[in-house]
Amino acid sequence: MFKSLPSQKKLLLSLLITSSAAGFAHAEKIVVAHRGASGYLPEHSMEAKSMAYAMDVDYIEQDVVMSKDNFLVVLHDHYLDRVTNVAEVYPDRKRKDGRYYAIDFTLAEIKTLKMTEAFNLKNGKKTAVYAQRFPIWKSDFKVHTLEEEIEMIQGLNTSTGKNIGIYPEVKAPWFHRNEGKDISVAVLKVLKKYGYTEKTDLVYFQSFDADELKRVKYELLPKFSMDIRLVQLMAETSWGETMQYIDGKPEAYNYDWMFKPGAMKIIAEYADGVGPWHPMVVAPESEKDKLVFTSLVKEAHQAGMQVHPYTFRLDEGKIPEYAQDFEELLDIFYNKADVDGVFTDFPDRAVDFLEAQKSS
Repeated sequence: MFKSLPSQKKLLLSLLITSSAAGFAHAEKIVVAHRGASGYLPEHSMEAKSMAYAMDVDYIEQDVVMSKDNFLVVLHDHYLDRVTNVAEVYPDRKRKDGRYYAIDFTLAEIKTLKMTEAFNLKNGKKTAVYAQRFPIWKSDFKVHTLEEEIEMIQGLNTSTGKNIGIYPEVKAPWFHRNEGKDISVAVLKVLKKYGYTEKTDLVYFQSFDADELKRVKYELLPKFSMDIRLVQLMAETSWGETMQYIDGKPEAYNYDWMFKPGAMKIIAEYADGVGPWHPMVVAPESEKDKLVFTSLVKEAHQAGMQVHPYTFRLDEGKIPEYAQDFEELLDIFYNKADVDGVFTDFPDRAVDFLEAQKSS
């Protein structure tokens, strides 16, 4: 392609191409609204997404599960009993484990439920997971579909002139597959319907399931003539975030390989970024005057990937002791650890932090 160019122009073009490729992992820092502005309004409510949009975030996250009649609904978990009144409305619909799974309900049934701030259930009593957030059972919130949320975000992009992206996660594809549903195919069809088909489009497709991401990369994206950015979420094996069915029994997927030397190069073969838990970037043993950084960000960047750790919260006990306050925590991660973006329940604070940096 360079044959007809003078030598100086060949060199300049070569440098530009090299610079562009190297700079992919070091794009402008971003803010991802974790389940919307969930520090202020119930997670994944349309109201929390609207508030996040108004805060001028870069991306808004959607956790996606499937209903009985194959609609994609936006919920953090593939069950309903920690954010809705499903136990009161449909008391006989729980499974043997006591949980009420979204996949056992039609969209119409899910729409009848009241949605609220996440709560814990102990001895029959419901208490908010985060006591200082929006009070549980106040106002009136509903579960919505992925399509409804995309239409709202795209509609706001039209009416405001902004261009805010989406960051969907396919939840527990292993579970859906065991229930006879292909959630990845369903999500990709919706993304294509709404124009998210290329790496330049403002979408990241994320999953904790490495095998499913490889399937998306090598099988599904080519099938749908798509080439969007993929993100490998990282977990501790003990969380049981991803399960594998071996001889019909679910066993926890082993994430240990992701933390070994050379792992980022392997992940970079099928993903454009990684989403680690923040202690995987700044080690928990860090102290105020002695921060301990893992090699994860450096190795991910060397492999050409972006790094978007989760989850940054203001709630009591959620700011690590090595940071004086939330802004110092953001400074440590954005500037000292050099991550490319963060997932936060309080996106306005991260947006303000980055804006202050630009103007200083």
